[in-house]
Amino acid sequence: MTVLKSKQEIEDFVRGCTFLGTGGGGAAESGVRWLTGLLEQGKTPGFVSADEVKDGVWTMCCYLMGTIAPETDEVRRRKEQFGLTKRIYDNMPAEAGKELAKYAKIDVGAIVPLEIGGGATPSALAAGAIFGVPVVDGDYSGGRAIPEVPQTTPIIYDRGMWPMASADAYGNRAVITEASSFEMAERMGKMLSAASFELVGNAAFLMKADVMKKTVVHGTLTRSYEIGKAIRRARETGKDPVEAARETSNGFLLFRGRVTKKNWESRDGYLWGDHTIDGDGPFAGNTYKIWYKNENHVTWLNGTPHVTSPDLVIVVDERTGEPLTNTVIKEGDRVAVIGIAAAEAFTTPKGIDLLGPRHFGFDIDYRPIAEVLKKA
Repeated sequence: MTVLKSKQEIEDFVRGCTFLGTGGGGAAESGVRWLTGLLEQGKTPGFVSADEVKDGVWTMCCYLMGTIAPETDEVRRRKEQFGLTKRIYDNMPAEAGKELAKYAKIDVGAIVPLEIGGGATPSALAAGAIFGVPVVDGDYSGGRAIPEVPQTTPIIYDRGMWPMASADAYGNRAVITEASSFEMAERMGKMLSAASFELVGNAAFLMKADVMKKTVVHGTLTRSYEIGKAIRRARETGKDPVEAARETSNGFLLFRGRVTKKNWESRDGYLWGDHTIDGDGPFAGNTYKIWYKNENHVTWLNGTPHVTSPDLVIVVDERTGEPLTNTVIKEGDRVAVIGIAAAEAFTTPKGIDLLGPRHFGFDIDYRPIAEVLKKA
């Protein structure tokens, strides 16, 4: 078992999760708060290899769902109108997990992170501590964050998604017993988060461990931890943290420059928008554009389609290497863009259908990142 025994180890882990979150995956501040809170309670957050989980036990996903858009004054007024003023729960995914276990009349034996992200993955670790069960070193989204729950390996491998439970911070709970499609289950879940005007906790994908092991993408929490440590150590030793992140993640440097334009809106439970970056150094005279739906999915270099999902597109602070979510990126930021090849399951025809650019409405064919850069 990998155990996070100090605040520094927690910060390294959350940093790496935020990096692989590709612009989404929840706020790193929440992730650090949840995990340091466990330490203060005398609990040690950590994770185990999927192979360490006994085949006969039940596993479930506890995860966050909803928009990552900044809260505006109008949203605050609407929340007050609906009585959403007193937060009862801090770890909503764990509360959703309790609701699902109660509905299904099962004992949970392990928690599987749905995705990798600064808030998403720590919330799963915290849920595991609350349940008193191990958290699996792996996820169902290919070592990244995704905007839509059906964009996951259980769907690629024809596993079930429902029943699924939802719980917000204010005590509102619901169980979706059945759905007409994966897309409809996602839509209902998102509408529940939209009703609360913020992220909510969800729980789904009940599976026996022997099925989970054939479905999960293994080792992604360990990978997150190693990337987060590499960025910090590079800063401490005076090395380039961007290069350390690229090397440790086996990624590619796609661009460096300054953010000159940011467009965004919160719609249907997602943060939609794009960033425009003007190049500097070896990228001077060039422009890079990134489109996101919570996470980064489509890019253009000088107006020509470049790297797209399911490959990962990650924006970091050019000086510190700290990963930046789409919530916090602002005009004037100096950034670097790193790309990473997708997990194998998402390079299959079904994986590309779920997470490729055409899924998001773009008339662009997915090309693997290595092919894109070789042609360039």
